[in-house]
Amino acid sequence: MEAKNQTPPDLPLSGEEAQSLPPDKGGLRGVGFLRYNKKLTALARENRKNPTAAEIKMWNEVLRMRQFAHHKFLRQKPIADFIVDFYCSELHLVIEIDGDTHGETNTYDLERTKLLNARGLTVIRYTNEDVLGNIAGVYHDLAFQIPQNIPK
Repeated sequence: MEAKNQTPPDLPLSGEEAQSLPPDKGGLRGVGFLRYNKKLTALARENRKNPTAAEIKMWNEVLRMRQFAHHKFLRQKPIADFIVDFYCSELHLVIEIDGDTHGETNTYDLERTKLLNARGLTVIRYTNEDVLGNIAGVYHDLAFQIPQNIPK
């Protein structure tokens, strides 16, 4: 059975399923350098100094020091006109933690995801509630999402 036909295990994640759209025609390996708005550098640095509780938990328990499948992740990475929560250049993967401030920004988040996808990036989203209350489920879902959605 092909991995693409498998369904994820029953995980009690809330909200929307992780979103990822296929990259444009060039494929992931053709992404190259990702341009960003240089004005966001200082804000990204401030965000790294003042992470949310969910970002701290995700960083310390899943992504820090290549804990997740030996992949290197960066925190609060400027890409285009955005600052993404976590980014892995090897996988061309963005992980966003949507907190209380994201509750009324679904349209903005969808547009942002489309723009990041157009740059060859896959975006996976989790809620604060998922990260803080079910980090094992988040880890398991992320492990499932990567081979499903990210070409090697």
